[in-house]
Amino acid sequence: MAIVGIGSLLIKRSAFSLMQRNMSLLRDKAFVNGEWITSKKGKSFDVINPTDGSVIGQVPDMDVEDTKAAIDSAHSAFKPWASTTAKERSNLLRKWFNLLEENKEELARLVSIEAGKPFKESLGEVFYGNSFIEWFSEEARRINGEIAASPAKSKEMLFIRQPIGVAALITPWNFPHAMITRKAGAALAAGCTCVIKPAEDTPLTALALAQLAHDAGIPKGVLNVITASRDNAAPMGKILCESPLVRGLSFTGSTAVGKILYQQCASGIKRVSLELGGNAPFIVFKSANLDQAVVGAMASKFRNCGQTCVSANRFLIEESVFDQFVEKLKVAMKTELKQGTGESCNTGPLINVTQLQRVDNIVQDAVKKGATVHLGGGPAKELGERWYQPTLLTNIKSDMLCYREEIFGPVVACIKFKSEEEGLKIANDTPVGLAGYFFSGDIAQCWRVGKALEVGMVGINEGMISSTEAAFGGIKESGIGREGSHHGIEEYTDVKYMCFGNL
Repeated sequence: MAIVGIGSLLIKRSAFSLMQRNMSLLRDKAFVNGEWITSKKGKSFDVINPTDGSVIGQVPDMDVEDTKAAIDSAHSAFKPWASTTAKERSNLLRKWFNLLEENKEELARLVSIEAGKPFKESLGEVFYGNSFIEWFSEEARRINGEIAASPAKSKEMLFIRQPIGVAALITPWNFPHAMITRKAGAALAAGCTCVIKPAEDTPLTALALAQLAHDAGIPKGVLNVITASRDNAAPMGKILCESPLVRGLSFTGSTAVGKILYQQCASGIKRVSLELGGNAPFIVFKSANLDQAVVGAMASKFRNCGQTCVSANRFLIEESVFDQFVEKLKVAMKTELKQGTGESCNTGPLINVTQLQRVDNIVQDAVKKGATVHLGGGPAKELGERWYQPTLLTNIKSDMLCYREEIFGPVVACIKFKSEEEGLKIANDTPVGLAGYFFSGDIAQCWRVGKALEVGMVGINEGMISSTEAAFGGIKESGIGREGSHHGIEEYTDVKYMCFGNL
C-alpha cells in the first residue's frame, strides 16, 4: 500500500474513533451469532454522509461465505428460539423497545449522518420504527389458532400457527431504522430467527439496532446483521434467496430488484414478502378543500426529500381548480421548505450522486419536452453534490419520464384532468400500485374513488398514511404481503391443520 493510502486509512480510522467516543452505538463490525466480526476476507467499505460527502466510517464488505455463516447461525438458533413461549418473546421484545426508547436521540443522530435526514425527521423515523417493536411485543401473545366444526362426531379439527424458520430481511436506505424493526419485530415475535442485510448506504443504524437487541437479552444467532458494498449485494441476495436453510424472504426496494429476488426464491418455494416501488397518484378534485390538499401534498411529497415509496408522484388536479392549487402549492413550497443543515432546515440531500443524477435526468427530460418550471429545476450546487432544489412542474405530457416513472426526489409534476373518470384512468395507468391519495369534499365520490384506485393503500383527505397499526403493502407490481398491523406477523407463520380422530 502506498504511503498516501496508509495516511488516508489512518485519518479515516482516527475520525471513526473520535465519532465512536461521541456515539456509543456506532459500530464498525457486523453482528453474527452474538459476536462482532469482520469479513472473512478482511475487506471493508466506506459509509458516506450524504450531507457533505464525508466518510463516517467503515464496515465489513462481506460476501457469500460470510452470508452462509450468518444463515448457519440463524438456523442453529431457530429451534431453541421457536420453542420459547409467546410471553418470553414478548418480554424480550419489550426490553428491546425500552432500550430503543432510551437511546432514541442517538439513533436519530445515526440516521441523520448516514441517510442525510434533518435531525427532527430522523427522530420521527426512530419514533415510528420503535413503535413496531412495541407493537409486535404485544402481538407476540396474540398469534391465535382456530377450532373448526368437524363433519364427523369422532373427529376434532384445529389450526395452529408456527414460525416458518430463518427469515432473510433485505432493507432499503430510505428508512434505515423503521424498515428493519417493521420486519424483524414481526419475525422475532412469530418465533423466527433472521439475517438482516441493510442497504450499503445505511448500515450503521442496523448495527446499532443489533447492539440494543443484544443488550436486551435476545439470544445469540436470533438476530444477525451482515454488511456489504454494492458489488457484493447481488450475490449475497442470491444466496439468501436460494439457501435451503432460509424459509422466507422479506424485501423492501425497487420493483426491478424485487422481481429478481422473487425468481431466485422460486427454486426453494420460499415464503416471500415484497414491498416494492410505487407511482402514487395524488388527486385533487374540484370539491376539495384546497388548503387541506396543499398540506397533504407537502406532507406526502417532501418527507425524506421525496425519497419514500409512498411519496405522491403524479399530482392530478381537476381542471377548474388547477391554477389555484398550483399557486397555493408554490407558495407553500417557497415558504415551508428549508434546505441546509441548520436546526430550522427540514429538507435534506438525496442519498447519493447516482440518485441526484437520476432525478435531474427526469426533470431535464420534462423541460426538454415542454414542461413549465415554476420552482427549482436543478441541483442545489451551493449546498453540495447531493442536494436538489424542490421543483414544481406543470404542462406535463404522457411521453415524459415524470409521468411514468417513480421520481424519488423533491419534484412535483402537476397533470390536469377534466373528469373523475379521466383522473382515475390516469391514476391507474401504471403497472404498480402501492399508495394513492385524493382530496374531495363529496362523500359519495370518496367511496367511489377509494374503491376504484388500483393501490394497496389509500389516503382520503390525508397525506400521511403510515402507522404501526396499518397494513402496509401494495398490489400489482408493488409487491406481495403486508407489514405492520396484525397482518404483519402472518408473513412469518405457517398454518398447520391438526385432526384428532377416534374420539
